[in-house]
Amino acid sequence: MVFRVAVIGAGPSGLTSIKACLDEGLEPTCFESSDDMGGLWKFKEVSEPNRASIYRSLTINIWKEMMCYSDFPIPADYPNYMHHSKILKYFRMYAEHFKLLEHIRFQTSVKKVTQRPDFSRTGQWEVVTENKDGLEERHIFEAVICCSGHFNYPNLPLKDFPGIETFEGHYFHSWDYKGPEDMHGKRVVVIGIGNSGGDIAVEGSRVAEQVYLSTRSGAWVIRQVSDNGEPVDRFNSRFVHVLFKVLPMSFLNWLGEKKLNAMYDHAMYGLKPKHRLFSQIPVINDDLPFKILSGSVLIKPNIREIRGSTVVFDDGSAVENVDTIVFATGYNYDFPYLPNNAMYKSGHRVGLYKHVFPPNLEHPTLAIVGFIHSDGAIMPQAEMQARFVARVFAGHKKLPANQAMIKAVEKDTKQIEKSYVVSKLTPLQVDFVEYMDDLAKDIGVRPSLLWLLFTDFPLFKRVFWGPVTAYQYRLMGPGKWIGARKAIFTQLDRMYQPLKTRKLTINQSSTTGRLIKLSLIVMTGGAALYYFHVHNPTTIPILMSKFHLQTV
Repeated sequence: MVFRVAVIGAGPSGLTSIKACLDEGLEPTCFESSDDMGGLWKFKEVSEPNRASIYRSLTINIWKEMMCYSDFPIPADYPNYMHHSKILKYFRMYAEHFKLLEHIRFQTSVKKVTQRPDFSRTGQWEVVTENKDGLEERHIFEAVICCSGHFNYPNLPLKDFPGIETFEGHYFHSWDYKGPEDMHGKRVVVIGIGNSGGDIAVEGSRVAEQVYLSTRSGAWVIRQVSDNGEPVDRFNSRFVHVLFKVLPMSFLNWLGEKKLNAMYDHAMYGLKPKHRLFSQIPVINDDLPFKILSGSVLIKPNIREIRGSTVVFDDGSAVENVDTIVFATGYNYDFPYLPNNAMYKSGHRVGLYKHVFPPNLEHPTLAIVGFIHSDGAIMPQAEMQARFVARVFAGHKKLPANQAMIKAVEKDTKQIEKSYVVSKLTPLQVDFVEYMDDLAKDIGVRPSLLWLLFTDFPLFKRVFWGPVTAYQYRLMGPGKWIGARKAIFTQLDRMYQPLKTRKLTINQSSTTGRLIKLSLIVMTGGAALYYFHVHNPTTIPILMSKFHLQTV
């Protein structure tokens, strides 16, 4: 029997879901509402309703080695942090290499997904689609994977800003932002200090008269360029993960905050948040501190009210003649094509077993891939989820009973609320390494450190002390990739490769140079002995006499 799987969305999560299904011998059909693949990373000059949108200058804040798929490294000459056009190009190469495009039906929207009348027996779903000509079609599938993302529905909380209806300028959500062209010479208020809010404030400040960045709770801001000029996520290793397990979180927060404040004091810059460093994913922005230091961006508290063109803040300060307000206030999430009874609510979030499977269905034939939030890139996490899902659909992995899954979901919710600052807009956060390892264990692909220690110590060193790249999950088990070991050994080469744009001659130290260094050391040592002898004239003779007696 052919096991047919509907994949909804051809973004990064949809592409890897198609591949995972093919790897397990399933038959995927992907429905993509737009005319191209790439999802969020397909830039369009005009934002389209109910679709993710990005701005013209967007560059990803995840190092390329930490964001690529596990069996398809990003080309060595690609920059370490890639512009959205490069990311889309990489996705095209991935799709072409694994022949995924032939399984995608473009310009086909999914209108409704419902359980078949005989669902309790078959676990099948009916999927209603609509093509670009408005023609509806009904399909029967054995399983469904939803990969439609969670940046499609902008959150515009106008009711939280009294007087917004009196505002005389122009306001819009960051979802509509494409570039700073309309900010020339204007006074701009950006609401929200997430990654988008920070980027828009920085970019707008280059052309605006003045930019004000309003934040309710502040944020910890880290740099992409870390120690020795290397990508900051290059240091996300298993060794560091072990430290987070054995050391008190209060100490780790203190240490991390101390390091960040050594670069720029967050209290002095008006950035210091109410929460501790590791309680929420930090803002990644190398330019924002300088823009604050140069006065191009002024940090302000939350907005109390708006009166015409005047914006009044909680501290009583006011800015007059404001031309533009940008709401970088996050997104709501929704799966409008799914039946309500398919979703299980837990706290603020949609409760999913392993953050993938609804725990309340008779059959585990519906999965959500890519609906995750962590300190790592979505691509390898979505890939791991897709591999897990495909193993379940193919019958190689059996899920627990419904009540056991619901219990696990509620336990996850309590743990998330205990460890992180969560809200209605950000209800979910996981630790990247811990989550990847948890799924990998279920699939049977988690690398065995003990085995590597005794059988392949050079590889062990790179797996334990090196960055936790997705290649590690192709070393063994189902889906093992013969190129995984080499990819791990060459990942730092791919980091250095795009930086080698100017050849330098490294001067080797000559014999003369070494003699000069040795002479300087001897002279310094002699000078130190002379200084000591002048101030303690009897000490050296006494020591020498004792040494002479011992020798005799």
